[in-house]
Amino acid sequence: MQYVNISAYRFVTIDDHETLREQLRERCAALGLKGTVLLAPEGINLFLAGTRAAIDAIVGWLREDARFAGLEPKESLSETQPFRRMLVRLKKEIITMRMPVIQPEKGRAPAVAPQTVKRWLDQGHDDADRPVVMLDTRNAFEVAVGTFENAVDYRIAKFSDFPAAIEAGRADLEGKTVVSFCTGGIRCEKAAIHMRSMGMDSVYQLEGGILKYFELVGGDHYQGDCFVFDSRTALDPVLKPAGAKTCFACRAVVTPEEQQDPHYVPNASCPHCAGSS
Repeated sequence: MQYVNISAYRFVTIDDHETLREQLRERCAALGLKGTVLLAPEGINLFLAGTRAAIDAIVGWLREDARFAGLEPKESLSETQPFRRMLVRLKKEIITMRMPVIQPEKGRAPAVAPQTVKRWLDQGHDDADRPVVMLDTRNAFEVAVGTFENAVDYRIAKFSDFPAAIEAGRADLEGKTVVSFCTGGIRCEKAAIHMRSMGMDSVYQLEGGILKYFELVGGDHYQGDCFVFDSRTALDPVLKPAGAKTCFACRAVVTPEEQQDPHYVPNASCPHCAGSS
């Protein structure tokens, strides 16, 4: 059996969380879907997997609500169900930044299509002849699995660390076109808005994030794989599981090579937490 995996988000005011939560629980259960849906006053963020029919049904049902009509999922396929259960959670933010003034629903930063980013990277500059900097807004452990060539990475532990990191590093980005990116677009959307609010005027977000770049462009200018928050752990540029695992004990990403280490014991330990490398 083949499973369709989707990730999608939408920044939009939601004031009926409890009602929507129960509706989503019932609908997803009836369709046999598994995954996680986050609901917050600022919007919805979802990661779901199921049959083609079930995924089409839930996306169609969501789009019947005017608030989610513009929902644009990123898709990948897998031979197994990557989620263990179905969760619908209420949150203060669908992606935690702890900066209430950043409200994407009121206006996003300019987005740039994956095809355009590839062309800019191919030619070594944007269409205004400015050097292009790819700015990774993800956490350090995600970046370690793969990122764009020569990307700026602040090694943050959590996304709420990003504002301080960009403030400290903004001088290095002056005179350059900055393209913020993340897994599926949600973090780089907030990051780009924040940078614009700081007065950085040549800032874009990569539309759809790494997953949409893989889908439309492939792996050009990208090194490694893309970490994902499900049992697949990482996807390669053709959106197939890359073979990495997440250590049950320390949550580190364990590459296929590291899985040959004697310290790697499924559900027990890995070279990272056992003191080997």
